Amino acid sequence: MNGQETGISPEIRINTAVSGRMPDAVVQPVIISAKDLRAGYGSGDVLKGIDLDMKDQTVTAIIGPSGCGKSTFIRCLNRMHEVIAGATVSGEILLDGQDIMAMDPVILRRRVGMVFQRPNPFPTMSIFDNVASGLFLNGVHDRVRLAEVVETSLKRAALWDEVKDKLRAPGVGLSGGQQQRLCIARALAVEPQVLLLDEPCSALDPVATARIEELIFELKNNYAIVTVTHNMQQAARISDLTGFMLHGELVEFGNTDKIFTNPSDKRTQDYITGRFG
Repeated sequence: MNGQETGISPEIRINTAVSGRMPDAVVQPVIISAKDLRAGYGSGDVLKGIDLDMKDQTVTAIIGPSGCGKSTFIRCLNRMHEVIAGATVSGEILLDGQDIMAMDPVILRRRVGMVFQRPNPFPTMSIFDNVASGLFLNGVHDRVRLAEVVETSLKRAALWDEVKDKLRAPGVGLSGGQQQRLCIARALAVEPQVLLLDEPCSALDPVATARIEELIFELKNNYAIVTVTHNMQQAARISDLTGFMLHGELVEFGNTDKIFTNPSDKRTQDYITGRFG
């Protein structure tokens, strides 16, 4: 069946056949799970009862039009949503079977790291200190240990070779793509189990975007990754599982290839073929 027969963009369909795609993500264990998750501001709900299991060593992409609740959803996964004045949240989120609402938020955010839409290195810190900042906060001050972790984290973020000779230079002096990889290294330094990426490439040029996508493929060997993106081609390229959200509801969730080539819900098909959104 060709792309015209299904109504699915041939370009998106081609992009789903990416080397490195996990052949069957369902075999991976669930690491973080949302059950009847509702969140919003004041009396209004942005999320309306989300049930979603995210797997270890798997990239889960959340797609949907602006305002559908994607970013609110991932911000709930490490309790960043609740720090906003007037924010509300109910339901259950389990990390390795533990209720995250019963956890110390600082410990939770060490286990569930986050990288934001725009690179945000700490402006007064060097490259070295940006990566080591989480360790400083956790009482690690041994310089040998810090140096080991910084080097390992920068290597995992595919940035070491570019900055190893200027670790004392300001982090904000790097290019946009390098800054985003620096922020990823900073998140990795505290050894998280889950990495949340909120539109990590939206402020980057195509070359930097391609490097981040390559990095995501490498990182999923060791972490569960949940990413939000407006770019459907990107979701098709990098993810194993995809969820489509609309008006605060999870319309459809499943293997990325199926979502993009043979979605079960007409609303999903309408969105990925550009009929709205």
